[in-house]
Amino acid sequence: MILSIESSCDDSAIAVTEIATKRLIFHKKISQEIEHARYGGVVPELASRLHAEALPKILEACRPWFPALKAVAVTNAPGLSVTLVEGVTMAKALGLALNVPLIGVDHLKGHIYSLFIEKPAVFPITVLLVSGGHTQVIEVRDLDDMTTVMRTMDDSFGESFDKVAKMMGLGYPGGPVIETLAKRGDPNRYAFPVPLQKRGELAFSYSGLKNAVRLAVEEADETDYPDIAASFQHIAVEHLYRKLRKYFKTHPPKRFAIVGGASANGYLRGRIEELLRPFGAPLLLAPLEYCADNAAMIGRAGIELFERGRFTAPGALHCAPKSEL
Repeated sequence: MILSIESSCDDSAIAVTEIATKRLIFHKKISQEIEHARYGGVVPELASRLHAEALPKILEACRPWFPALKAVAVTNAPGLSVTLVEGVTMAKALGLALNVPLIGVDHLKGHIYSLFIEKPAVFPITVLLVSGGHTQVIEVRDLDDMTTVMRTMDDSFGESFDKVAKMMGLGYPGGPVIETLAKRGDPNRYAFPVPLQKRGELAFSYSGLKNAVRLAVEEADETDYPDIAASFQHIAVEHLYRKLRKYFKTHPPKRFAIVGGASANGYLRGRIEELLRPFGAPLLLAPLEYCADNAAMIGRAGIELFERGRFTAPGALHCAPKSEL
């Protein structure tokens, strides 16, 4: 079995996965949302301290499987350096104590493999990764053959939801709050601009939309918030829709997936299903409980690396704030 650890941001998670069957034996996650909500976003130093408290508690429940472990996989990039180090330090200690090798896992590859928890991987696939820190389109042909073809120039899709929620004093995380509020609103009331609509490059941007929403919030009262939320969500997704449609003109998808925490957004899922319909391409999604950061996806990616003998020497297992994708 492989034990996997995730601590890239504000979720402390550990999983145990059987290598041969890819069966998830154990998974537990402790969220820090309540602690960070009062600040309207993640406070790195607080997150680090909470990981130091939560990870050992979860690990204690994994002791029965220690004799069966063949490796320890851990997220080491990208993420917050002060939180990544908590998971990496634990992984190194376990590797030494149990005499098993370490596997450093790129968090973004973990999100891609969230599609294949407890099942075989199927490639090639075009992936839209949307989270609080990333918005990018990746052509995935294999574990070691991934090419980012579009990415955000500034804010990410998920980050923009968090910031809009903060503008309206709705708390953190903003994605679920905005989506719920938008269901009561009119998506056409506010004519927010679609980002980069007059520019031809294949890229995303959310800073301008975020500013337009800020101006609307300053002139509104709380009765207007459902309409602002609905209009913002509509344009945020419309931006992705239009850029993907442009890309598909020259790169029609055979399989398409949405991964990352923001992939749980139902409105986004519905619009992408509409976009894919003419191509006959299936939309692949991770189970809802594995859309956000989790250790099960790190373990699934870790199995792929294990089977290829891709281990990381303890001295080479460093924390990196950015991904190579």
